[in-house]
Amino acid sequence: MVGIKKSEAGRDKPKKKGGGLRETVLLLILGVGIALVLQQFVIGSFYIPSGSMENTLEINDRVFVNKLAGKPERGDIVVFKGWDADGNEDTIKRVIGVGGDKVACCDSKGRVTVNGTPLEESSYLYPGDNPSGESFKYTVPQGKLWLMGDHRSNSRDSRAHVEEPGGGFISEDAVIGTAVVRYWPLSRGLIFTKPDTFGNVK
Repeated sequence: MVGIKKSEAGRDKPKKKGGGLRETVLLLILGVGIALVLQQFVIGSFYIPSGSMENTLEINDRVFVNKLAGKPERGDIVVFKGWDADGNEDTIKRVIGVGGDKVACCDSKGRVTVNGTPLEESSYLYPGDNPSGESFKYTVPQGKLWLMGDHRSNSRDSRAHVEEPGGGFISEDAVIGTAVVRYWPLSRGLIFTKPDTFGNVK
């Protein structure tokens, strides 16, 4: 059998030094770029600075927020900007009423009502808290939201800002996104779902 010689062209060429390093650096830069785009436009991470949403969210909990969730709905937990002096501070609260809703408190059983439907809030209200320590009755303007914390006795929410410009309402445009999961601490990880009571509101 006649042996077959490899041609010079067929021989393996020595790899250039540094090629693997450049590839690693490029992949790292690409990964960081993708992460920054996701952080800017799709998913954001936020920490909880106060006890206004206890026990749903405790101080120093961290949540992922979906920035592409669309218009906020009743029962959603949202991160938004507003109420502070500059309007630049990130705040997190629960949506109770959306544009056109009539929000009020309290009915004969001390409950918050939306369009006359009482909310059964025991699944998320801070243990021992009343739905509201003060009475209110408002119609939410179109494009606005009425927001309340789950720890009602420790929350400066829409109720506390009704005398200010904006009447306590937050614009839908001020919402950064909807909280989808509590990822830290790991022992308290939770995917958020809308409480069933909001499904009864017409």
